[in-house]
This record gives sequence, C-alpha cells and structure tokens, in this order.
Amino acid sequence: MLKIHFSGEDILRTRVAPAADPVWELVLSLHVLRGRTRDPLTANWRRSVARDLRQDSASEQLRLLFALNPPRGYFPDFLTPYASVEGFEAGLDALRRTPTELLHRDLSVLAAENQLPSSAAALARGEVSALHHLAESMEQYRSLAISPYWGRIQAAVAADRTRRARALLDGGVEGLLSSLRPTMRWESGVLEVHSYPHSRELHLDGRGLLLVPSFFCAATPVALLDPALPPVLVYPVDRLGALVSADASAASGAARESLAALLGRTRAAVLQASDEGCTTGEVARQLNISPAAASQHATVLRNAGLLVSHRERNSVLHTLTPLGRAMLDA
Repeated sequence: MLKIHFSGEDILRTRVAPAADPVWELVLSLHVLRGRTRDPLTANWRRSVARDLRQDSASEQLRLLFALNPPRGYFPDFLTPYASVEGFEAGLDALRRTPTELLHRDLSVLAAENQLPSSAAALARGEVSALHHLAESMEQYRSLAISPYWGRIQAAVAADRTRRARALLDGGVEGLLSSLRPTMRWESGVLEVHSYPHSRELHLDGRGLLLVPSFFCAATPVALLDPALPPVLVYPVDRLGALVSADASAASGAARESLAALLGRTRAAVLQASDEGCTTGEVARQLNISPAAASQHATVLRNAGLLVSHRERNSVLHTLTPLGRAMLDA
C-alpha cells in the first residue's frame, strides 16, 4: 500500500491536471500494449497498433523505448517529466534535458531486474544523441498508437475531470480526495492507495500533489519512485467504451446525424445539459421536468452510449461519452 501524507498546506496545493497528459498516456500505453490485460475496451487498439508496428517496421527503431517500459514493474521516472503537464513538446524538451545523474540512477534501477539493449549505455552516460533518439522514438510511437485515438482519450479524461470538479465544489479538496474511491481511501490527512505493489510512505512536505487522470493507467494508480521529484499520482479513469481511431469515429458520422433526429427535443436538451456534467436533479430543474422523467431520459441516453453516470453520495452525475459529445456537436 502507498500512503501519501498531507499537511494543511499540501491540501491547498493539490490539483488535477488540466487535461490528458500526452507523455503519461504514451508511456502507460506501452505497458497496456505489451501486458497481459484482457480488457475488451483496448483489445482492438492493441491489435491495430501491433499490426501497424509490424507493417511500418518500426519495432527495431523503438527497441530502446520498449525496453525502458517493461509490461510490469518499475519504469524510469525521467520518462514522464513534470513539464508534460504543459503538453507533449514541453515534456519532450524536459526529457532531452534530463541530468546525467538521473539517467544513470533510473537506468541502474531498471537494469537490476531487466535486460537492456546496448543503446541504453549511451543513454545512461547522458549522451545528447541518445536522448534525442529516445525523444524521436516517442514521437514515432505517438503517431501510430496515440494520435489517431487522442480524441477518445481526451474525452474520457475530460469526463473524469468533470466528476472531480463537482466533488471539489461540493466538498473542497478533501471532497475531491474522497471521490477517488474505491482504488484509494482518504482519511485523517492520509491518502491510501490500495493494491500498490510496494509498501511506501510519501510525505508531500508542503509541495501538494498533482493528480493526473489517465486513460491507459491500469487498475492501480502510479506514483514516481523518487520522493524528491514533484509529487504526481496518476490514476485510472472510466474509459467510456472501446478505443477506436478518429477515422472509425468519422465513418459513423451519418449514423450519428440520423440518430440525433430521433432523440426528440427533451432528450436532446438532457444531452445538452450534461455537456459540463449535471446531476439528475439539476437536469430536472433546468428543463422543468420531474426528477423521475429526468432519470428516465438519462437512462435511455446512457443505454444508447451517449451518457455515462456516476453516483456521488446521494446524487447521480451525468457526463457525455465521446459519442454523446459528437452527437451534440452534430
């Protein structure tokens, strides 16, 4: 179990990342791609990416990147710099500037349990060409495995951020931290991360915590090994359906427009009300309908894959799925 200790100052400095973190998603997707998960929501993505990697003969060029990200266990902290919260390019720029002592330390930890290719030695020495090669391989992998699916990834993270924003408004930062159950438990200034592979204690020491909602994070949240680095905790979000590429989503555009015509005025209004996240009671008040009618309409939309609903204490929060957002845009 991981126990994260908060002071009053830490609570004030805790926040949720503003959007899906492209570097964290890239790194964690490598673990999903090569792991043993049978999650049906990523099965087609795994097959498609594996096929594209074979066809593009990219596997050899990505050999070092794969070696740095084994399917299970430790992976280097330097691969996910804090600067990636500002975007992919900011993250890669920080990666290219990684100090040699950090590279050597992280790769030594990784090499203790994994066999690394010879190119890892140049990286451990901090050679500029090795760092640039690693950054280029991340860009190459991203174009195949992440960019075609980025809209879906962003939508799932945005839906989770809506939940956390509601929890923050209703209960402050402690309400936000309490909303992270069941994988985590907040009690008496300590956030406990269940099923963490090692027993650890992390004291934030006034630095606060950056919470990073992630599509590709598996069931167990992820924290950096080095306690001296800015504290980050990556946690899984509901994936809101199978991961499909933007091309596949666009192909169903005509069907979406036809479905929109079938919704009717009230259900279309429920869909609109859920754009920023809305409880059943709020939908009823906005549309001047009964809570029972609002719940019924939300159920129909949820069963059609347009909404996702989460119970938060005594209320149910509705947010759009990627398909629901596409219909609203149409």
